[in-house]
Amino acid sequence: MPLDAVCLSAVVSELDDLLSGGKVDKVQQPEKDEIIISFRTKQSSCKLLISAGTGDARLHLSTASFENPQQPPMFCMLLRKHLVGAVLTGIYQTPGERAAQLVFSYTGAFGETGEKRLVAEMMGRYSNIILVDGDGTIIDCLRRVDMTMSEKRQVLPGLKYRVPPEQTKIPFFSASDVQISEMAKESGIDKSADKWLLDTFSGISPLGCREIAFAAFGETDRRITPENANHLETAVKAASDAANMGKFTPFMLVGEAGIPVDFYCFPIRQYGNARKSVVCESFSRLLEEFYSGRARAERVRQRSSAMTKSIKNARDRLARKLALQNEELKQTFGRERLRQYGDIVSANIHTMSRGMTVLNAVDFYDPDGNMCQIPLDPAKSPQQNAAKFYKDYTKAKNAEKILTEQIISGETELDYLNSVLEEIERATGETDLAEIRQELEHGGYLKTQSKSKQKPKKSEPMRFVSSTGVEIRVGKNNTQNDQLTLRSSFKTDIWLHTQKIHGSHVVISSKDGTTDETTLTEAAMLAALFSKASKASGVPVDYTMVKFVKKPSGAKPGMVIYTDYKTVYVTPDESLAERLKYEEKR
Repeated sequence: MPLDAVCLSAVVSELDDLLSGGKVDKVQQPEKDEIIISFRTKQSSCKLLISAGTGDARLHLSTASFENPQQPPMFCMLLRKHLVGAVLTGIYQTPGERAAQLVFSYTGAFGETGEKRLVAEMMGRYSNIILVDGDGTIIDCLRRVDMTMSEKRQVLPGLKYRVPPEQTKIPFFSASDVQISEMAKESGIDKSADKWLLDTFSGISPLGCREIAFAAFGETDRRITPENANHLETAVKAASDAANMGKFTPFMLVGEAGIPVDFYCFPIRQYGNARKSVVCESFSRLLEEFYSGRARAERVRQRSSAMTKSIKNARDRLARKLALQNEELKQTFGRERLRQYGDIVSANIHTMSRGMTVLNAVDFYDPDGNMCQIPLDPAKSPQQNAAKFYKDYTKAKNAEKILTEQIISGETELDYLNSVLEEIERATGETDLAEIRQELEHGGYLKTQSKSKQKPKKSEPMRFVSSTGVEIRVGKNNTQNDQLTLRSSFKTDIWLHTQKIHGSHVVISSKDGTTDETTLTEAAMLAALFSKASKASGVPVDYTMVKFVKKPSGAKPGMVIYTDYKTVYVTPDESLAERLKYEEKR
């Protein structure tokens, strides 16, 4: 759901308490509509994420790591120029709007002081991030809005910043008891309570309206009548008073498998037992859990769509080719009969003549000595017909050998392409995708792009630390898997991989080829998690020492063979990966 003005007021209040007085240390723009501001406060260092995405506009503290583009965008460099070194004096919400203003004080190169504001407007497709000077003049903005885009409000450098136009509805925060009472009495039209609330008040989302209706009537779609309007009036006043007094709690609504489906700043009771409501430790934590994972996954999906389409097309072509080859191979299995026909024709040449279409003769390969009918080419002599059967037999024999080799090669390649598709799904950023693209370009599956002057950054394998303090490394893609297993690990390290299932190579650091049972189990769970079987249970994971892992000559990236292994069965756990992340152990 979008962040409404009521919920935003809770977020702003929380951030103001945590960040006021903090000094801007760094500004990043990892995505075209996302800004990260790093603060140093008296208590600690923290990162503020401001997003102006159409479906995920928000601001909150974040503990995630962000991947920067090789060349910082112009807006990012502008923010660095104006904000790095500035002190945040406060965060305020534009009254009744889904917009927050971060006020900074700064000291110039010549000792002059001043103020700047960074305005985050979180209004769906109109979302924007705007840098404003002390006198209200717009310095620049993430999205420039000219006259052709909006006649009512332009957002351009040099213009005075104006707040978004007021709506005709009653602002939920500033609604007086008298207004609420009068509006409730006049609502005696045949309209559901939640619909009436949404049409009457601004700043509150459909979820909030349904929750107020539920508080009034015990259901969300009750029709308003003169007799029950007082119940709605009481519920609206209670919610409005709570909002104005800042009585907020970060509630997360979770569905099956603990997946977040909605959130709000008041208790969510309308779903009863159908949905579980969980209280988060803070609004920043709530928003990060709800948005960040899905937002990053969606961006990776968008960026990798063309690459995914190319690989899927190559995979489908290969699958069709393999199907045809398997059919051809089946036809070669009856070639022995061709040789037998040649022998029978040769034995009966003296009874044959050119022009015959069928030879009726005793089948001396039949234990019962039955007669058989052998089709002949009337344009060929008896000798030529016999030679044709022998030739077809030899051709089928050679075809079996060639087709078998081609099918084995094709199945290996199909396996590789499926592993690449799995890697793309697990990619977490542009660097991961760039490595996969480079791998595919080297393999001839994608056209080589024009070389940039700057070499792409190389990402490192994921690093974890087991509960007993042992390092575990996990490859993100085939290239990394090769590097991790064949070049970066010691021969005594423990190597793990899901059995006959696409997945990452996992390596446990070990000096003597042994490790404790806890580390082995956790590493196996990571191997299962970062594989195609991430949602399964009882996943078989093989493990052996690195010295028993070899790469066959000419094998595709990531493809290895191994011996002297044992197998454990584990169930992957996403929370384990979060718990064992190396960054959290530093």
